[in-house]
Amino acid sequence: MTERRNDAAIRAEGLTKSFGDKQALAGVDLEAAPGTVLGVLGPNGAGKTTTVRVLSTLLRPDGGQAWVAGHDICKDPESVRRNLGLSGQYAAVDEKLTGRENLYLVARLYGMGRHAARRRAGLLLETFRLEDAADRPSGTYSGGMRRRLDLAGALVARAPVVVLDEPTTGLDPRSRTDTWASIQELVDGGTTVLLTTQYLEEVDQLADTIVVIEHGSVVARGSASELKGRVGGERLTLTVAEPRARAAAAEILGALGPHAPTLDSRTGRFTVATEHGAQSLEYALGCLRLANIAVRDVTLAPPTLDDVFLSLTGQPEASRRPVTADETVGALASEAGR
Repeated sequence: MTERRNDAAIRAEGLTKSFGDKQALAGVDLEAAPGTVLGVLGPNGAGKTTTVRVLSTLLRPDGGQAWVAGHDICKDPESVRRNLGLSGQYAAVDEKLTGRENLYLVARLYGMGRHAARRRAGLLLETFRLEDAADRPSGTYSGGMRRRLDLAGALVARAPVVVLDEPTTGLDPRSRTDTWASIQELVDGGTTVLLTTQYLEEVDQLADTIVVIEHGSVVARGSASELKGRVGGERLTLTVAEPRARAAAAEILGALGPHAPTLDSRTGRFTVATEHGAQSLEYALGCLRLANIAVRDVTLAPPTLDDVFLSLTGQPEASRRPVTADETVGALASEAGR
């Protein structure tokens, strides 16, 4: 068992943590192999940040065990910190220091010599497109610039394990893409990354393994394709041209499966899960034509990570009973015969 723990770059067994009468972690198990990305998903309050803080030795767990880079987080926290880079949920930079001084300070704290620290700071400022602001106090930076500086600080020491808690929140699309590229370069070089995020596209693109946490427990784990396969079926998406026809369209689409369709009220776009693919598409379009409901566009696609997230994290289902196909056809026939 010890060998397996040492082989994993990150390993957690049965982590628990409570704050008063609120249980934040209820037995979390995690494992990440060296040179991979472990993505952690979950709604707000699920326990993602608490997990990050425990693994990075900022919080001591109430129960369970964990190892980072082969070191026990409770028995040898100093070794964990020496082998860990961390970027928390909020940018932690000294606003009185320049961007260059912030990175130089972090490098020196990790034990780098002066010349190596200056060189490393300069390289990271270039990587995160902060050269033009390098010698300005970081207090004058925009929120996105401070976030990029904080990410650079997490990468100063080239630690074997890097923990990134929602690293691209608040970044513009270009900065987010640049950050993804930097993370991929780290992994290509053998670094292990634990990534929490609210962007499902991010974890879909970067993560080798995904863990979904809900109410402090792991409710699912696997690759993106494995988790999508668990949801099953396909997603029929269509846009109704006339807002007044949406209620009738919802009744028709509700006949396609056990779950009520969801509606984007701004665009008039419905999405509904179906197990019967093209057959459901033909049926829905036929019923909508019979009801004289105009459709602007329609697609049929496999489930996305959004579907996985919604299905696994306790999202409330519609309270109404789904309308059956026979009921829908009968109602439409009666309507047409009037």
